[in-house]
Amino acid sequence: MLQTMTIKARANEDGVIKLEFPTHMAGQEIEIVLVMQPIVPAETVDAMGYPIGYFEETYGSFADDPLERNQPLVPDQPDGTYHG
Repeated sequence: MLQTMTIKARANEDGVIKLEFPTHMAGQEIEIVLVMQPIVPAETVDAMGYPIGYFEETYGSFADDPLERNQPLVPDQPDGTYHG
């Protein structure tokens, strides 16, 4: 029987979290999958999940060193083949 639990915990000053879970599976081998992610306060991200101010801070960051894309000498044909 698969059980899913969601809890919040705070790591101590050494970065350690100690967890204890009561189960009804005494004496059984149990597989545990642990997923950890920091809790980000809602006021620090926008509706799309980006950090507040992300685009304002990064817009134009390649202005002094723009990226260049090497174009083929002959454009691809509509059928997807390249004749160059």
